[in-house]
Amino acid sequence: MVGIVVVSHSRDIASGTVALAGQMAGPDVRIEGAGGTPDGGLGTDADRVRAAIESADAGDGVIVLGDLGSAILTARAVLAGRENGHVRLVDAPLVEGAVAAAVTASAGLALDDVEDAAKGAAGAAKL
Repeated sequence: MVGIVVVSHSRDIASGTVALAGQMAGPDVRIEGAGGTPDGGLGTDADRVRAAIESADAGDGVIVLGDLGSAILTARAVLAGRENGHVRLVDAPLVEGAVAAAVTASAGLALDDVEDAAKGAAGAAKL
């Protein structure tokens, strides 16, 4: 099953997004958050991102979603040199993308399908 990683500047945003996506997808999808700095501040930490990817990886690939600037830069730095298509940083809205990816992963669909679902959340109308 495809895993999901949520990278945020805020530990609370990462854990809240993981909780919401997990409730929507069910317990079988590995969804991990990497938010905040080790001392509890705002920021991103490469070691946390790396550990989240390793924990989310069940063998079928991992989708990584980030919130803002340095979260994306940190995720890119972690993935540099690992561009094998197994772990993908996806340009998608954080919350909607995480939920769409997690629900799609819960159906047992492939990495490409989970990525497409996350990206597709960008065009979802709310009103």
